[in-house]
Amino acid sequence: MFRLSNNLIGILNFLTFLLSIPIIWAGIWLRHHGSTECEKFLDTPIIVLGVFLAAVSLAGLIGACCRVSWLLWFYLLVMFLLIVVLFCFTIFAFVVTNKGAGEALSGKGYKEYRFGDYSNWLQKRVNSTKNWNKIKSCLQDSKVCKSLIDDGSTTRVEQFYNQHLSALQSGCCKPPNDCNFGYVSPTNWTPTANSSNTNSDCSLWSNDQSILCFNCQSCKAGLLDNIKHDWKKVAIINIIFLVFLIVVYSIGCCAFRNNHEDYKWKPHR
Repeated sequence: MFRLSNNLIGILNFLTFLLSIPIIWAGIWLRHHGSTECEKFLDTPIIVLGVFLAAVSLAGLIGACCRVSWLLWFYLLVMFLLIVVLFCFTIFAFVVTNKGAGEALSGKGYKEYRFGDYSNWLQKRVNSTKNWNKIKSCLQDSKVCKSLIDDGSTTRVEQFYNQHLSALQSGCCKPPNDCNFGYVSPTNWTPTANSSNTNSDCSLWSNDQSILCFNCQSCKAGLLDNIKHDWKKVAIINIIFLVFLIVVYSIGCCAFRNNHEDYKWKPHR
């Protein structure tokens, strides 16, 4: 009689195979219709992920349902390696995102972010000129400052200071607070007699709406703060996914044992 564990592995891998089809399609669609560098950058990883899921799920499906032990063995090996990699990445994500936080400003609704406060590993990845040019292009394409630009001169200085800006808006769309620039509009600031150049970002600020503070260290810090929060969420999801993978792996081991026992007791001529 067909064993329950084989049925479960077959059903789970059939569903995974169905999931891989729209993932592959999405990657192919991005490759041919992606309008920005960011979208085109995602096409290859998405296609690779879809093909990987399809291949592994087919190995598990055929191995469990057709009693092909070597395919099921390959499936379990990949699952084991995936569990190890995911576990290591989860630990790494918690360690890397342990440093850095926004600095609250007196009388301001938003925080400011310092690049040096974050993990050295993250700093090195972002501070590379080649990497940052790609990231900057993506940030500009995403129009992270659009809402502030659209508000223009209708936003009074008191209203602006009370706004709760995102980390990227605070770092990329306005000059740092210690520059002491004069407010004209959310994305238009002018030097004053009290302006300071102790912060290198002050000289990098531009009222050109396509430049603003996208070359500033504060913009990189805002990105790192986003990454920090996103990776922590991913790490928590990974823990749940790890538990699921371990359960599936255990069921797969039972299915493999069933295949082995059935082969052992099968009469040979």
